[in-house]
Amino acid sequence: MTKAVKDSLKPVVINTDGLFEKHQTIYARSVKGVFDNWRWAMVFFTQLLFYGLCWVDWGGRQAVLFHLVERKFYILGMVFWPQDAIYLAVLLVISAYALFLVTAVGGRLFCGYACPQTVYTQIFMWIERKIEGERPARMKLDAQPMNSRKLRLKLAKHLLWLIVALWTGITFVGYFTPIKELIASAAATALGSWEIFWILFYSGFLYMMAGFMREQVCKYMCPYARFQGVMFDPDTLIITYDAARGEPRGQRKKGADVQSPSLGDCVDCGICVQVCPTGIDIRDGLQYECIACAACIDACDTVMDKVGSPRGLVRYSTENALAKHYAPRDILGHLLRPRTILYAAILFLIIAATGWSLSTRIPLKVDVLRDRGTLYREADDGRIENVFTLHVMNTDNTMHRYAIGVSGVDGIEIEGERIVEVPAATNKKFLVVAAVDDGAASSGSHKIFFDIRALNHDPIAVREKTTFFMP
Repeated sequence: MTKAVKDSLKPVVINTDGLFEKHQTIYARSVKGVFDNWRWAMVFFTQLLFYGLCWVDWGGRQAVLFHLVERKFYILGMVFWPQDAIYLAVLLVISAYALFLVTAVGGRLFCGYACPQTVYTQIFMWIERKIEGERPARMKLDAQPMNSRKLRLKLAKHLLWLIVALWTGITFVGYFTPIKELIASAAATALGSWEIFWILFYSGFLYMMAGFMREQVCKYMCPYARFQGVMFDPDTLIITYDAARGEPRGQRKKGADVQSPSLGDCVDCGICVQVCPTGIDIRDGLQYECIACAACIDACDTVMDKVGSPRGLVRYSTENALAKHYAPRDILGHLLRPRTILYAAILFLIIAATGWSLSTRIPLKVDVLRDRGTLYREADDGRIENVFTLHVMNTDNTMHRYAIGVSGVDGIEIEGERIVEVPAATNKKFLVVAAVDDGAASSGSHKIFFDIRALNHDPIAVREKTTFFMP
């Protein structure tokens, strides 16, 4: 075997140190300030809405319920059927344009204040701080070997995490299975297999994402972080560091050399990095990892107060504002630009059209099917009859009685019962026989109309077209 062959058989060693970044645990420091108050306000608002809305009754049933078994969506008194899938598409379009508009104006505000990943991470971190202490205490606890105290604290933290995650999973499933029935079934250990699966899946997902992965979700899994740059422009409000004012950095005591031209306002304390939930340094400029939570603004403002310098070294601003030294009024003026105006106009038109459609929506749907077994039949009295099946869907939250009429051919009428009753949010089938005198129309097919109208409620009326066959 030649040396060249021997060398070719040797294992190839590839140095991957530069390909993958080793994950380092981020111990975010707590911070107090205006934006922290806003974040907690959004936590309380979103969670009150999520945990509470499924317990609200509307018209005798759950106010918001996506009942997959019945294939109906109940939303604040309105009932949506599979035939109303267009509204789901419109909702997605509205959500997309709202996200475009918010991002073009204020960057990743949704990520920092309303994203479920951010909200639940903040809840889990609050529990962690209450049990294990502040940032130095948590770092010290993780660095020490396992002992009874560390085991006790870790178990307490994870137990509370699991309780929050489990209740969140139950609440999530409670929007697809009536929450009261779900709780009763859980108490009686009679949950269905799919309900158990989704409760455990959602709970485990939340426990993993908010408890362990945290910033990794924002940095590596969320697609929004990757395409946000397309939606930004130089007039988009972002969290910025005023390098012209802050550099050169240097530590100094309160009131010392505040006006020194050789020293900027940044005291290089690093607190803005310590409070960042994704572990970035905002002084390095805009980065895709920034979720616009503004924790660094609160932290920097607190430090500026202590050293006697003006607030706003780290602040919400725009790239153009920093470069051209805009005043606050100029910044607000540049928020109204062709992109934001176009997004706002399209969003307004879609919402207005959707609102009009919902407000004028008739809570009645009717499908007319001919009897395929025979085109027509001759009755004992010589009249020509056609048989139809009417699918009447009452999409209202109230029971209705409907009058059925027919027109389109001279003398045509319905044989038998002409008044039908359909319970709320229910569909029923009715066999309807339409008859006409022999010779009332020429041979062949004729266009006729079924008129279905709710008694004592004239606006609820539908007309459906079908065909009547004559011999």
